[in-house]
Amino acid sequence: MLKLLIVDDEQIERDGLQVILQKAFPQLEIYQARNGKIAVQVAAEVKPDLVMMDIQMPGMNGLEAIQQITSTNPFIKFVMITAFDMFDYARQAIKLGVKDYLLKPSRISEIEETVGKILMEITEEQRSLKVLESTLPLVETDVVTQLLFDHVHDVHLDMLVDMLDISSTHEPFVMSILLPQSGENLYSLIKEKVRKSASGWVGALYGRQLPIIVFRKPDCSFRSQAISLAKDILSLKKVSSNDEWFVGIGNVCDSLDQVRQSYQESLIATMDSSLPVKYRFYHDVPVLGGTENKLQSKQREKQFLDEIRLGKWDEVLKKIMDLIQRCENEGTDLLQTQQRVLELLWVAARVMSEMGVETETPFFSYQSQDYRQLRSESDHLLKQMRTSYGEHYEQLEADTIHQIKQHIVKHSHEDISLETLGRKVGLSPIYISKMFKEKLGINYIDFLTECRIEKAKKLMADPEKSLKEITFEVGYHEPNYFSKVFKKMVALSPTEYRRTVLGKKG
Repeated sequence: MLKLLIVDDEQIERDGLQVILQKAFPQLEIYQARNGKIAVQVAAEVKPDLVMMDIQMPGMNGLEAIQQITSTNPFIKFVMITAFDMFDYARQAIKLGVKDYLLKPSRISEIEETVGKILMEITEEQRSLKVLESTLPLVETDVVTQLLFDHVHDVHLDMLVDMLDISSTHEPFVMSILLPQSGENLYSLIKEKVRKSASGWVGALYGRQLPIIVFRKPDCSFRSQAISLAKDILSLKKVSSNDEWFVGIGNVCDSLDQVRQSYQESLIATMDSSLPVKYRFYHDVPVLGGTENKLQSKQREKQFLDEIRLGKWDEVLKKIMDLIQRCENEGTDLLQTQQRVLELLWVAARVMSEMGVETETPFFSYQSQDYRQLRSESDHLLKQMRTSYGEHYEQLEADTIHQIKQHIVKHSHEDISLETLGRKVGLSPIYISKMFKEKLGINYIDFLTECRIEKAKKLMADPEKSLKEITFEVGYHEPNYFSKVFKKMVALSPTEYRRTVLGKKG
């Protein structure tokens, strides 16, 4: 139900308008205020969609009231009510965001036509907002991708948490799900399980791996929550009749800024998927060898994953060889050492797959007879992976990043996702995110935001366009989110910026 606020110091005027409008629009919820000060209070309480505001009132006049109301909600629409000799004043008010005006006295047909037109606009905009529901899966996968492989600006995170309707705590953790080869068919079923738990965001499926950012629930422990969700997901094994499932669970972080660490931990927890219980916490991953501190060992593993992503193959080789040497010095069983090295290589192959690099799953062709053979075979497998990595980069066209930039600039008003861009240029979403950061020094969401805000600034020079219209035209579905992002980027609210552009003083 739409809400309308009538503001006029003459009660007969207010009551007359209410009778006319209630008859023409019986579903309309109507409120009244007898002066500007009360109008500001009522608007804050009921949040009307439309305000019919008299200009000349004792105390706070109509324009002053509009300025105060729009300072907290810049997307309310206004119709000014003015006497004939205030006509020029009313026209100036339109430049401040007032949608239309009525002259006193007005014919009933004029009132109905003016208000009806604006109510139709509001209804259409609200219908457009519902489109957001269909785009939420794209929003969700984009945010997970950005958080785990890049960085999302805090202003986006705050709003996206609200948009995705997740009760966010400041204690997120990541679960990495390893699926069978035909895992694409299970994606929607897993999303439904997570949605019912109302506790997490599901990322995009890359190869066999599906990351999920989970938020701690205050009414249960971390382990019990994670085990419950893992068992829910693993119950889908019956659907696939496949035993290749496994769930790795990273530690809880203090904030979303640190969630990438939990993701790396969840990957490490999936290294041995042959365990009878098909889930494992990172905290429970055993350390190979007895002389190394457990924390140091796991920090080394996380650094190993970063070096794979960055293509630091000499460092990767050194870490593998250091591991083999450490195991040999400690007298570790050779077969156990070979299995440990293979687990690390599997994780490396998974990370490469996330980046869009196709490589064969590494396997030792035979059981090593001694540590010398293990070193040689490990070196051979790494060289194969390094070759795949190099060939992938060489095949990329030189203008790929330029092509992506041009597409975003041209289509910034649309719901562009990393997956959409990936399909356009034949690259994985994670790789595009990585390329943006390396080549442009900016992440994908911030670049898209800059394009939208620049377009919004140009549109604000047109006094006939309302801020709400501009919000939708540049690609945002939620006016309050647009206002928040705009102020973060420009250091002025949309209303303040528009006054500056139109030569008005706040």
